[in-house]
Amino acid sequence: PNETAQVSPPQVNVPPPAALSRNAPQVKNIPVENAPQGEARVAILLPLSGPNAKLGRAMLNAAQLSLFELADNNFVLMTYDTQGDAEGAARATENAVRDGARLILGPLLAKSVTAAHDRARIFNVNLNIVAFSNSSEVAGDGVFILGFTPRQQVQAILDYAAAQGVSRVVALAPDNGYGRAVVAAAESHSGGLFQTMYYDPTTHDFTDQIKNLARYEQRRDTLREHRQALNDAGDAASLRTLRNLDKRDTLGDPPFDAVLMPDTGQNLRTLSSLLSYYDVDAPTVRFLGLRSWDLASNLTTEPALQNAWFSATPVDGRIGFAKRYKAAFGGRPPRHASLAYDAAALAIVLARTPPPAEGMFSRTALMAKSGFLGVDGVFRFQSDGVAERPFAIFEITRDGIIARHPAPQTFQHLTN
Repeated sequence: PNETAQVSPPQVNVPPPAALSRNAPQVKNIPVENAPQGEARVAILLPLSGPNAKLGRAMLNAAQLSLFELADNNFVLMTYDTQGDAEGAARATENAVRDGARLILGPLLAKSVTAAHDRARIFNVNLNIVAFSNSSEVAGDGVFILGFTPRQQVQAILDYAAAQGVSRVVALAPDNGYGRAVVAAAESHSGGLFQTMYYDPTTHDFTDQIKNLARYEQRRDTLREHRQALNDAGDAASLRTLRNLDKRDTLGDPPFDAVLMPDTGQNLRTLSSLLSYYDVDAPTVRFLGLRSWDLASNLTTEPALQNAWFSATPVDGRIGFAKRYKAAFGGRPPRHASLAYDAAALAIVLARTPPPAEGMFSRTALMAKSGFLGVDGVFRFQSDGVAERPFAIFEITRDGIIARHPAPQTFQHLTN
């Protein structure tokens, strides 16, 4: 899926489901419609109506762009509206089965993925699903997720930090499912965690928690005692040292050298500013982040985040994809749109590649060890259904965000 092309607005032949299923019988023991010889029918399930319709339509645009750039005439993408909920996803799956889909792309949300999987299995269809969810809980048993799971991002940033001598890491995480998943991933890292502190992500005042994490009161008391001792000594050297402490609020470093903060937006800005205010900042302590930072804006203008590191997918593929999407449809693609492009490109590549004995869209085909190169870099599916991805490491500077460590573009040396 790493092929590129000069893009004009695509005229993609995407047959509506009704055109394929108008003669389909009712639900019980439905026969699957046979595709013409050599035709590869793939269904894409997206929320084209409901609260996520704007995102769903952008993702459909991205999938169509992939067809325009890569697909042969025998590739047919059938679109189905999940209406943004599990019931709609189940109905969409049923229609896709009727219409002879050999692979399902989507849905978007974890509950919808589970509903789609369950409905497909009712008809005893050995149909694999490449979903856009990032929940590893719904992966497996023929469900492969393309979303970005926290575990691999955490491993990447902690590996890099450890290689730079940063090892005593504190996790400052929101008290929700995402925050707990990040903490679990960090605890499973070889270096573990020095400390974990959760906070309520819906509140606006983190002062007391940050002061406790920073050991601010203890370090301030240490400075007060040191000043008193220097003043009592009264000699010239002691008084010089005392004057040098005039602008200090604390004495001594925190007992950790990095803070992992997976949150983003205003919470990230507030937390990093409070940490800096209470004397937890670079170069003594390094702030670490994940891919969610890559989605944020204006991080370079936040003084407390200068020299922070975060893990994210490579930039080059995303820049090219965004330009081609804008040329075709106008505007910038939302961040999830790349998943739809890569899913469609994956299906197209498998459809025109000599298939294994198990079939064109079989688990064997989907789990090719060499992986696939897409918009967000190289990826491959593991036996648990989760997409394995290497991540790049970036640093926030006053001059912009710079790459500190590139992501590999092949799995060859990752599986030595």
